[in-house]
Amino acid sequence: MKKGLTKICHRFFTNLANPTRLAALEQLMDKPMSVNELATALGQEQSMISHNLKPLLQCNLITIQKQGKKHIYTVNQETLSPIFEAIQNHAQKFCPTGGKCLKGEN
Repeated sequence: MKKGLTKICHRFFTNLANPTRLAALEQLMDKPMSVNELATALGQEQSMISHNLKPLLQCNLITIQKQGKKHIYTVNQETLSPIFEAIQNHAQKFCPTGGKCLKGEN
């Protein structure tokens, strides 16, 4: 890793450290969705989902396209697919407790 990336990494991973954002990204990995579809899929209020999508948009982790009156959100597969694959690989190979080794987790 290049030196000087500490601030960028911190901002990047802080953006991903939100459970609502991660859940939205997980849904969007499967297919593009509107904010209402995401809210329904996640059992959250539309305003909560919209609030959490904004930082993901600002960081270009998702994109938005208009389809009539709907705004359809799509995940940045180029960035997120390798990250999620690395995490899944790590969990399968090196996390025999299913994540319980993580600080603060039960």
